[in-house]
Amino acid sequence: MPGWCRDRRRRWGTCTVIVECGCQHAIGLSGVVRGLPEAELLGDARILEVCTDSRRVRPGALFCAVPGTRRDGRGYAAEAVAAGASALLVQRFVDLPVAQVRVPAVRPAVGPVAAELHGNPAGDLAIAAVTGTNGKTTAVHLIEAALAAGGLRTGLSSTVESRLPGWRSPASLTTPDAVDLQRLLCRMRTAGVQAAVLEVSSHAIDQHRIDPVRAEVTVFTNLSPEHLDYHGTVEQYFATKAALFTPERCRRAVVNIDDPWGRRLAAQARVPTVTVGRSPRADVRVEEVGSTFDGLRVVFREGGAPVALTVPAAIGGRHATGLAAAYAAARVLGAPKSAAVDGLSAALPPGRFQRVDVGQPFLAVVDFAHTPTAVADLIATARRISRGRVHLVVGCAGHRDRFSRPDVGRAALAADTAVFTADDPGEEDPAEITAQVLTGTIGFSGGEFAVEHDRRAAIAAAVERAGPGDVVLVAGRGHERYQAINGVRRPFDDVEVVTAALAAAGWAGPPVQRRGRTCG
Repeated sequence: MPGWCRDRRRRWGTCTVIVECGCQHAIGLSGVVRGLPEAELLGDARILEVCTDSRRVRPGALFCAVPGTRRDGRGYAAEAVAAGASALLVQRFVDLPVAQVRVPAVRPAVGPVAAELHGNPAGDLAIAAVTGTNGKTTAVHLIEAALAAGGLRTGLSSTVESRLPGWRSPASLTTPDAVDLQRLLCRMRTAGVQAAVLEVSSHAIDQHRIDPVRAEVTVFTNLSPEHLDYHGTVEQYFATKAALFTPERCRRAVVNIDDPWGRRLAAQARVPTVTVGRSPRADVRVEEVGSTFDGLRVVFREGGAPVALTVPAAIGGRHATGLAAAYAAARVLGAPKSAAVDGLSAALPPGRFQRVDVGQPFLAVVDFAHTPTAVADLIATARRISRGRVHLVVGCAGHRDRFSRPDVGRAALAADTAVFTADDPGEEDPAEITAQVLTGTIGFSGGEFAVEHDRRAAIAAAVERAGPGDVVLVAGRGHERYQAINGVRRPFDDVEVVTAALAAAGWAGPPVQRRGRTCG
């Protein structure tokens, strides 16, 4: 229906309210690209939306012909124009009767163009951006909970979901693409959100998905080898993460200096930085950690004063530093100390140490841990809270992190029994993935292990082996609800499968799920 644009600072006139972000408005092409100093215009047009996928083009769109790894987006320009695109963003002009903008590189221009169309919504939000290898998703949900407890209207975007008051949507990427991110931020602003917490992947930084967002605070959790099939080396992976900690990308930073890469980052950061960790040099220092079956008690010291909190789940002691980082980030954004403590104590990040209980005499847990470090810490957490045996179900996703697969296999040996199975293999052969995982077990001693590529059967096998006081850990997928095999996406929820396996094993009673957290 017709209405007025929600951003009162801009005079766009009338617009149409749409589902995606709350408003739709037309801007001249020259206005949309005014933040691109090297842009060269050929003609002009009225732009209603920005799009990078020719299949999603609607009349009035600016189609951004992004060069891909396999195909050049310019090859879809004619299709976009036929669908109603009003203009094209290209690196070289094309022979089509439509307005065009030529820029040196299309991908870095997409975010600024989309931001301009939506009135630069990030400028109206206090944004916390979280990056690192393990713990990003958990930190996002913890920070959001702490800010909400402080009375702020909040939104978030994580590997699990995008969420704001009255609306949520499952995530398909850790960080949305540049167009969807600006649309989400616009929607948050329309809903009255004051503070937004974003999970930022290294891919998103490298692919300019978060440009031109400048966070109020950026958080670094830790770094270990991951995505080397994309970045090539750990040094390049770190450099990509570090690019988020510059004056152009953030105003302040929170950095975990228990991590060696974090110490290096804190030393080179060019923005005011709050350090966290167990180190005596940390600004927010972790002094005491006590893990029990029902919770983790952590004591921080901030500016000489102790801060104590208890989270209502068993989580890894290493993640106490993640709690400290979340606390510090919330404090940087203005949350009162008491509110930050209350919010962290009640937070329930999904898919982290999620217990499944139908009355069985052992603990069954679903967790998102999928990196070698996270798997090792998950097993260590189980050891701390139980004297029984630890039974692990784990696999590796397809099309990513081939170099870390042997390390996952090696980490799994810390369990008493491990069943290597399919995670989300996609179009890769699960047997080939598992073979790479198994190379990590060669020459190393540890628990027993077996291979069962059918994930449902692997979970059933672990449940059948569990005895009183044991722990069954189903790792790798956590909150995910689908499994892709050979190009087919099928519903698969680890919590539901574990519940069914427990029922099949003879344990009766209605399922009771208690969510908690661990590293990852």
